[in-house]
Amino acid sequence: MLRYLSRVTDSNAAASIIYTYTDEAPLLATYSFLPIIAAYAGTAGVAVETRDISVAARILAQFGLADDALGELGALAKTPEANIIKLPNISASVPQLKAAITELQSQGFDIPDYPENPQTDAERDARAKYDRVKGSAVNPVLREGNSDRRAPASVKNYAKTHPHSMGAWSTDSKTNVATMGDKDFFSNEKSVVLGADDTLRIEHVGADGTVTVLKESLPVLAGEVVDATYLDAAALDTFLTAQIARAKAEGVLFSAHLKATMMKVSDPIIFGHVVKAFFPAVFAEFGDVLDAAGISANDGLNSLLEKIKGLPEQAAIEAAITQAYADGPALAMVDSDKGITNLHVPSDVIIDASMPAMIRTSGHMWGPDGAEADTLAVIPDSCYAGVYQTVIDDCRINGAYDPSTMGSVPNVGLMAQAAEEYGSHDKTFEIAAAGTVRVVNAAGDALIEHQVSAGDIWRACQTKDAPIRDWVKLAVTRARATGSPAIFWLDENRAHDANLIAKVNEYLGDHDTQGLDISILAPAAATQVSIDRIRKGEDTISVTGNVLRDYNTDLFPILELGTSAKMLSVVPLMNGGGLFETGAGGSAPKHVQQLVKENYLRWDSLGEFFALAASFEHLATTAGNARAQILADTLDRATGTFLNEDRSPGRRLGTIDNRGSHFYLALYWAEEIAAQTEDTALAAAFATFAGRLKDNEQTIVDELLAVQGSPADIGGYFRPDAAKAEAVMRPSTTLNEALASL
Repeated sequence: MLRYLSRVTDSNAAASIIYTYTDEAPLLATYSFLPIIAAYAGTAGVAVETRDISVAARILAQFGLADDALGELGALAKTPEANIIKLPNISASVPQLKAAITELQSQGFDIPDYPENPQTDAERDARAKYDRVKGSAVNPVLREGNSDRRAPASVKNYAKTHPHSMGAWSTDSKTNVATMGDKDFFSNEKSVVLGADDTLRIEHVGADGTVTVLKESLPVLAGEVVDATYLDAAALDTFLTAQIARAKAEGVLFSAHLKATMMKVSDPIIFGHVVKAFFPAVFAEFGDVLDAAGISANDGLNSLLEKIKGLPEQAAIEAAITQAYADGPALAMVDSDKGITNLHVPSDVIIDASMPAMIRTSGHMWGPDGAEADTLAVIPDSCYAGVYQTVIDDCRINGAYDPSTMGSVPNVGLMAQAAEEYGSHDKTFEIAAAGTVRVVNAAGDALIEHQVSAGDIWRACQTKDAPIRDWVKLAVTRARATGSPAIFWLDENRAHDANLIAKVNEYLGDHDTQGLDISILAPAAATQVSIDRIRKGEDTISVTGNVLRDYNTDLFPILELGTSAKMLSVVPLMNGGGLFETGAGGSAPKHVQQLVKENYLRWDSLGEFFALAASFEHLATTAGNARAQILADTLDRATGTFLNEDRSPGRRLGTIDNRGSHFYLALYWAEEIAAQTEDTALAAAFATFAGRLKDNEQTIVDELLAVQGSPADIGGYFRPDAAKAEAVMRPSTTLNEALASL
């Protein structure tokens, strides 16, 4: 692991920024951008340190083979000194986790295979360690504050003057959302507010009275909201069969949209139900064979096709799959050229990214024939499906949105201290036998009970009171700062939301809201108000829970800006520190594949630029570092120039990629520092440096372009070789020498 510690050159204030190594494209971009950050930060006496929280590092930490950087940062996030820049990371699905394990084993690390069905104590221990790495394992640890995510003015203005493409909508579009609306997580939810500190237990009581403890200890605090719900598996199967028939009858593509990365236990199981529903004959006829081979529908069709190779029944299973394709509706495709369907891998089609992309593209997804087509988007749980249906209905009536005129929907998201983490695998269970699942307090009283059947998916989550208070405070703060209306997206007909509505109404009384437009609406109604205002060029703050925060900060930015990766994402930590996230947009595995194949990285680091400026500004305020404020202000102006000059990575070989965009940001930033008048010594130092970069601009660009077109060896996917990755990502000797001189 590389670690940058910039020398302290100014006694103004020595302080640190923690920059995280994560995964895939953001990790590779870090090898190029971090030396620039370290060189510039050093001139303000700011140390830039790194911590590796990649999925590979987190796996190794579980087995004592690497530092527990995530745990260290989690503790730091609770202190006033925290200043952490967090890049997108892999929220590992089981197939991704297995691939990472295999790579680490090939690199010589002595770690066990992922135990599918642990039988021994050693296997159970290994499974527990791997489960701590699965899914959205990073964010709940670091997010000791609520989310303030919005489009910076420079990005919004750029989108208006350089509008991205939006597919035309037809009033005849047959694209729709299908959702259960009954016997799902929404309809079965129950919620309680704890009157005092307690320790809860989750247990299953079988029909014969046998009690199985599912979770022994769940500590809770006074005022905490605890929810539990389940999805009826039989009702899910009936629903899925009906939607497959509906898609066939309507002549539209069939697609499933889940969150198998964040909802790391429930949604892979639901995905498995979808796979079985689409290929019913395969699992009816060959279910025993597949089980014996260790094949799970939860892992997707791709895993099944790989694991049946060499089985005596391989040809018959493949024939049954082919027949299911012929009998069913056309499947939406991830890659039609390669035959990769919506059902191949559970983490390929993630709802928060896939639904906005579909809406932006005329309500279309790609079909098996390589052409766009109307689509039935299947979102089984009805909690938030109505948000997408509302937007689709609006586009069908009024046409596509216009990025050159549309307003914005910034978000204030409830997420501090793992609030509303319904993805928490430690409180999600696939029910083994019919009975009752109970949430019981220390006195033995049942707070919540559900009658369940075998195969049902039961889950619970908790939301502490302090984050809710802070969330309301942040919403009021943003409403006052912007003058925009703020809408709490809460549905009084949902058990959890009803309890939150009571708290919101109470805590709003703690603040001066005179003159502010603050309201509470159910998600679909809030969506309608927001998009009505969007079409008039007006902004509306969406104040949402954790899951909707995830969805909204992709949906609206993708429509407004063409991407969610260009958002400013600030997390004011509850104890005074700052966490600066580099926008949404995932970790871009396809970009890594292109780099390895062609030595070209399309990842756009604009989100990193915004996060870095906010980090410097926070440091200036908390540490009284005047030069840090200069770096923040000049970086902000440089980013505006960067956008106006269109220095983001191009779309094809022969144009600048991520490395070239970093060079131009460094050039514009140096020029802005040289031009500022607050610190003449700093200006003088950067005048020389900026001149050097400008004089060598063509040489540097030529050196960066020269490496394109040939394969690049980075020594690993999940855990690249640091020396190889740095060599690939820093190919300009001229730029490297200039940075060293600074």
